[in-house]
Amino acid sequence: MKLAVSGKGGVGKTTFSSLLARTLSDRGKTVLAIDADPDANLAAALGITDGDSVKPIAEMKEMIFERTGAQPGTIGGFFKLNPKVDDIPDTLSVQLDNIKLMRLGSVKKGGGGCLCPESTLLKALVTHVVLGRNEVVVMDMEAGIEHLGRATAQAVDKLIVVVEPGRRSIDTAEHIRRLASEIFLKNIAIVGNKIRGPKDEEFLRTHLPDFEFLGFMPYDNTLIEADLSGAAPYDTASTAKQVVADIIDRLVS
Repeated sequence: MKLAVSGKGGVGKTTFSSLLARTLSDRGKTVLAIDADPDANLAAALGITDGDSVKPIAEMKEMIFERTGAQPGTIGGFFKLNPKVDDIPDTLSVQLDNIKLMRLGSVKKGGGGCLCPESTLLKALVTHVVLGRNEVVVMDMEAGIEHLGRATAQAVDKLIVVVEPGRRSIDTAEHIRRLASEIFLKNIAIVGNKIRGPKDEEFLRTHLPDFEFLGFMPYDNTLIEADLSGAAPYDTASTAKQVVADIIDRLVS
């Protein structure tokens, strides 16, 4: 499976992504977890204690120059549009059980977007990961899909948008769907988070009537305490773990 997870900041998509990856790993799957959100901390959520040692690929200036032939930060000019990336997931990742974690980092954009070496390398890397490798892929993305292109969109099995009961979260889900439609990515589904009861579920279903819903994760003080203490959500007794397990069963079937 190739899964991309997106949603408004603070909605819990990194928690959900980590639960996905750890559950799949415990089921014997080889998982490539990609932290594509500059504001997220997927390493800590997975329980990887040395996650800070994984430098974001977008910040590896020497490697980007070596692979593209152009200095990072430059726009335009000549550089390779198909840089070598097939070795990166194995050499520039950190491992926990069956999970390999990569951090993509962010690209500073100019006014009209960025046709630059680091952006080109990251998109080539994501394309290779989605199209050319056999692992389960879980991408924790920011509130958008900037690392995905048309070539990879068709191979993504599901774009999962995590939402919480609230207007801004709903608006973000609609925005992500519009972005996805531009690259013909149609396999989109919703996971509700921080659900306090049936009213919250009904609120989301009412305001997002055209979306597929995969499941609803409860508002759980256990996860809040885990975040405060720096514990991995999967290492708690949260009921959200069973919800994620059921979501995986649904995706597989």
